[in-house]
Amino acid sequence: MNKRGVILNYTVIFQEEPEGGYSVWVPELPGCASQGETLDETKKNIEEAIGLYLEDAPTEEIQEAQLPKHRFFVPVSVSLT
Repeated sequence: MNKRGVILNYTVIFQEEPEGGYSVWVPELPGCASQGETLDETKKNIEEAIGLYLEDAPTEEIQEAQLPKHRFFVPVSVSLT
């Protein structure tokens, strides 16, 4: 499979940090994370991190990323008593 010209879509999670800036990670790509001072910088950084991650990724991992995924978020509340 030729990796060039393939467009993959990932869900990334951004988290605002108390000390400033943002952290971001890709649940589907273990260890693929980044950070930045602004949302735009953080988005650019994670796009670059994903690209670097996938450079050495096996073809199977890239083909799997092209499969349709059904995702949803459900808020969960936990009481600490």
